[in-house]
Amino acid sequence: MQPQFDLPIEVAYCRRGVEASIVRAAMGFKRPAPQITIYKGGGLLRVHPTSKLRNNMAATSDVTAPVSATIGRDLLASLVVFLVALPLCMGISIASGLPPTAGIITGIVGGIIVGYLAGSPLQVSGPAAGLTVLVWMFVEQNGVGMLGVAVLFAGLLQLLAGVCKLGQWFRAVSPAVIHGMLAGIGVLILVSQFHVMLDGKPIGTGIDNLLGIPGALFAAFEAGDSRLTAGEIGLLTIATIFGWSAFAPKSLKVIPAPLVGVVVAIVAALIFQLDAIKYVDVPDNIWAWSMEHYPTAEKLMRIVEPSILIGAISIAFIASAETLLCATAVDQMHSGPRTKYDKELSAQGVGNTICGLMGVLPMTGVIVRSGANVEAGAQTRMSAILHGIWLLLFVTALPFTLKFIPLSALAAVLVFTGYKLAYPKIVPTLMKFGRGEVFIYFATVVTIVMTDLLKGVVLGLVLSLLKLLYAFSHLEIVKNEKPDENRVDLHLKGSATLIRLPLLASTLEDLKPDSKVRVFIDDLDYIDHACIDLLTNWDRQHRISGGELEIEWAGLTNRYQKRSGTAAERAAADGMTT
Repeated sequence: MQPQFDLPIEVAYCRRGVEASIVRAAMGFKRPAPQITIYKGGGLLRVHPTSKLRNNMAATSDVTAPVSATIGRDLLASLVVFLVALPLCMGISIASGLPPTAGIITGIVGGIIVGYLAGSPLQVSGPAAGLTVLVWMFVEQNGVGMLGVAVLFAGLLQLLAGVCKLGQWFRAVSPAVIHGMLAGIGVLILVSQFHVMLDGKPIGTGIDNLLGIPGALFAAFEAGDSRLTAGEIGLLTIATIFGWSAFAPKSLKVIPAPLVGVVVAIVAALIFQLDAIKYVDVPDNIWAWSMEHYPTAEKLMRIVEPSILIGAISIAFIASAETLLCATAVDQMHSGPRTKYDKELSAQGVGNTICGLMGVLPMTGVIVRSGANVEAGAQTRMSAILHGIWLLLFVTALPFTLKFIPLSALAAVLVFTGYKLAYPKIVPTLMKFGRGEVFIYFATVVTIVMTDLLKGVVLGLVLSLLKLLYAFSHLEIVKNEKPDENRVDLHLKGSATLIRLPLLASTLEDLKPDSKVRVFIDDLDYIDHACIDLLTNWDRQHRISGGELEIEWAGLTNRYQKRSGTAAERAAADGMTT
């Protein structure tokens, strides 16, 4: 049977007769190559090539189709993503302490600029709920005028990391910490926006907002004023989101549930003439914010202040980790080109640098928008670019329509978003990897809610490192003695490293000089050079005293070589087994 290759390309949508020429051009053939059989299906080209063509195909990573072949699907997907992004851009911006247009501008930059440069073509970037709490805390501490400086330097750090090819390193964070961070952020968003849903303001820290919810509800019910009415609009929005998600006809589910919830809230407010509740405040000139809050030379000089520098580094780290993990998730949703992580990180850096210069919100890759993009049938990066253009056209031509949106409706969208982030659905998966992962998850969540985001993430990282250190230093030795046979069985479990060498040495020294010793290494994950050297020397001395040592030296050396870094070390280990 001939070998076959699945090319992650969109040429399957080209007209008949075009595919073979595109494949030949992509493989580097100027003249027609024989024996190319193409089967179309599932957005892939299945190619059965000759041996010469196979060698060229193996080196090919990305092939693009003509725009005319994919523009229809990309156009539809861009409209869906636009509808998803619009309420979230505004809600996240308001929750961060900025006007709604600041979030929309970030969405525009994320769509048009980052969409064009992105290393993950189907990922959609914009303001993300994951940075809401961090931005809000930064604005509360340093003022809204310094946000642009922090975002600018965060973008430059991301750009530098991308140029230095550090993209993969940002993925080297324990999933328990990442999910714990997102869950903690979800709790903070939920409890803070609950107060906004009652036409109030967040009280302060996460724990203050959480403990203040009963009092806010009691005050609203006791007064029976606009706060209660705003809360009813918020509940109507949440009920609509849940109802649409659960019961909407399949053909209409392309319309995002949060958008339906906001529209229902607008209609209800108009029908019942709810003039007393708060509505979205939109400036006549959406670019006025940027002209007032761009980083001046005086502001830039303040980057050396600890609170601002830490804020910039925190934004860069969390935005990068969230973006690249999102890109990994998006790769699992489609069969197109895979993410180029360093390119994606650089693109995010360019986007955040521009957002910093404009004094608006930072951005990340957003899984909600990216998932909607893929599910709607997007084929290329054009869908993300077009969604940014639709945002630009909307706020340029129709900004007055935003004034009809009740503020409590946008807060309700974020309460729903916070609930989805905070729901611990990941716990059963983490449990498969041990209770330690679950502990790290909950420790991160609780610390974020009780203190702040940065302390929670740092604690999670420290616990992950301690767990890793424990894994590489934990050695369990089970000794089974058989006096009748003058034999001792030693079962090694875990990692035999320099740290646990004293335990191994002590166990060996306690054995009788003339005993027959058998060492089982089936449960041994790793052994380092020092412990192999100890066993080798002890074996020599034990045999001189009349004893025997039975051990699978080849398997032991293989466990060492798995993580040994140099050829010299491997040769040394091989020499000790002879």
